[in-house]
Amino acid sequence: MSEVYAARRDRLRERCHAAGSEAALVSGNANVRYLAGTAPAGAVLLVCPGQDVLLCPCDPFGEAGPRAAEDLQVLLLAEADGDPAVAGAERAAAAGTGSLAVEEHHLTVSRHRALRSVAPRLRLTDLGPAVEQQRLVKDDEEISSLRIAAEIADQALGELLESILVGRTERHLALELERRLVDHGATGPAFPTSVGTGPNSGLAGHLPSDRRVEEGDFLSVCVGADYRGYRSEIGRTFVIGTSPADWQIELYDQVFAAQRAGREALAPGTPYRDVDRAARLVLEAAGHAERVGPRIGHGVGLENDEDPRLTPSAMGKLDACVPVTVDPGVHLPGRGGVRIDDTLVVRPEADGGPELLTITTKELLAL
Repeated sequence: MSEVYAARRDRLRERCHAAGSEAALVSGNANVRYLAGTAPAGAVLLVCPGQDVLLCPCDPFGEAGPRAAEDLQVLLLAEADGDPAVAGAERAAAAGTGSLAVEEHHLTVSRHRALRSVAPRLRLTDLGPAVEQQRLVKDDEEISSLRIAAEIADQALGELLESILVGRTERHLALELERRLVDHGATGPAFPTSVGTGPNSGLAGHLPSDRRVEEGDFLSVCVGADYRGYRSEIGRTFVIGTSPADWQIELYDQVFAAQRAGREALAPGTPYRDVDRAARLVLEAAGHAERVGPRIGHGVGLENDEDPRLTPSAMGKLDACVPVTVDPGVHLPGRGGVRIDDTLVVRPEADGGPELLTITTKELLAL
């Protein structure tokens, strides 16, 4: 994989040179991992004309350094309170670099001032979201990791649905799901698992409570697996114990239709906002205009919430091999709601259209 990471850094180097910067200091954790193959907490990556350097905080336990791409130099700071970003700026200045692009959106004001103070003659420019944009289109290895992450989440959710649910708390179910993710090979959950029952169902990002599952409840679950740093996401809604009520069937069908419209809109060249609009129009026509969230989906990869954002005002168009979620939902205060969420990879129609990674049934099941 070293050549893959080297090629990624070369692309960034070319982009920096085209913008007039001789080197780049990458500090976003996911961006460091994308370019270096590893990202210890607090590490930064200096991409420069010579050998690229991964600068890491001092290891207080004296353990071996991180395993990075073979062509990278790894530098552990000698002092426990040393700042890798400051050390990177000093190193660039000492090498005679005249301009250094930094990720201002990942730097605090005080840290930015510290860079200027240690290298006053070094011209700092803003790298902006250059690495995030480079990460948008995934290669085969990345998509393979996402596919496995989705399989793990499907397995964990499927096993949970086979167990007895009535009387158990939202918190208990979330913890069991996360344990099952690890049992099936995940590093851990991709994000805090959301389990909502009854009046809590359908709430985006609901933190599990001690409310117990009751007969007739909607049960909504949103879970994802982290596999080798790549993160899947799946959301499903079920009915507990009995046949669904008429209002539950109606609401579920509306959200399902919206989610299907969003999935079918995924194609290379489609504006981000058009995917949002395809799903949003279905829910607005059903009378839920004020209950639809600010977006219909988002990108996934080394972060579970990354570009592109599928929102009404988003700029840009989809490319092939971009993984995204489509996750509309509606919550009725005091009653509950429905969320349906899939992870997919954008593919051209000639290749069969969008590839669905999360395959747990979207049928409204009574558990």
